[in-house]
Amino acid sequence: QVRLVESGGGLVQAGGSLRLSCVASGRTFSSYSMGWFRQAPGKEREFVARSRWSGGGTYYADSVKGRFTISRDNAKNMVFLQMNNLKPEDTAVYYCAAAYLSRSAIAGTEYDYWGQGTQVTVSS
Repeated sequence: QVRLVESGGGLVQAGGSLRLSCVASGRTFSSYSMGWFRQAPGKEREFVARSRWSGGGTYYADSVKGRFTISRDNAKNMVFLQMNNLKPEDTAVYYCAAAYLSRSAIAGTEYDYWGQGTQVTVSS
C-alpha cells in the first residue's frame, strides 16, 4: 500500500509559478513511475507529466511541455511538479499518482495509487 499526499497548490496570477510536491509512504518508491494528472471542472482527468521508475525518463502532455518540469527525489520519496508561465487553462485539481514498475505510465489506468489532489487556480 502506498499513500500519496500532495501540497503546494494555490492561487496565482497568469504568468506566475507554483511548485507542487507529493510525498509517498512505503519503502519501494524507486520502483514506481510517478505521474501528475489534473482535472478541471466539468472535464475529464488528463495526463500532465510522468517520471519513469527506471532511469527517471520524463514525458509531458503537449499542453504543458516547455512550461512544466517533473522531478523526483527517491531518497525522500517525493515527486515534484514545477509549473512556470501558468495560464488560466491550467486551473484544475492536480493529482499525484504512482504506477508500479510501469514503463509507459501515461494512461491513468496504469496507475495503482492516487493522492487526494491539490487545487491550482490561475487568474487572468
